[in-house]
Amino acid sequence: MRDVSPHGTILKVFVAVMIAHWLEHIVQAYQVYAMGHERHHAMGLLGQFYPWLMHSEWLHFGYAFLTFVGLAILRGGFSSPALRWWNAALIIQIWHLLEHTLLFAQAQSGFTLWHAKEPTSVLQLLVPRIELHLFYNSLVTVPIVVAMILSRRVRSQVSYVQTAAGNS
Repeated sequence: MRDVSPHGTILKVFVAVMIAHWLEHIVQAYQVYAMGHERHHAMGLLGQFYPWLMHSEWLHFGYAFLTFVGLAILRGGFSSPALRWWNAALIIQIWHLLEHTLLFAQAQSGFTLWHAKEPTSVLQLLVPRIELHLFYNSLVTVPIVVAMILSRRVRSQVSYVQTAAGNS
């Protein structure tokens, strides 16, 4: 059964944006670990063409904000137990958005916290930025995927029951 509802369409766009964001971070990690770029010069895909997006924090702040909004909007399309997993992703994304808000504010103002040389988030004090973002994205992505799998299973079971009831 295809999901052609507005929720299904928005979810597909949301997932496509998530995949694109993952590609950006995977390319950044590749640039550092395989190509030997300095971390500051690992710009991902879009950063190669629009470096100001990376240094101004607009790209990542915008993505973090849109992810939060997407999670909030799509939340209504899930029910238990998928909703619990979706809520977990939403809660983690709130922290992720806070971290990006700190980075964005520092980049826009030119003032850095903790006397850092560049905009720095709270957990970036402990974990390098590229690895931290891969970690955050994993923390948000895993519950999203689990929620989508659980939701699909429920829809498949309902569809099977409806089809079986119609054939009796």
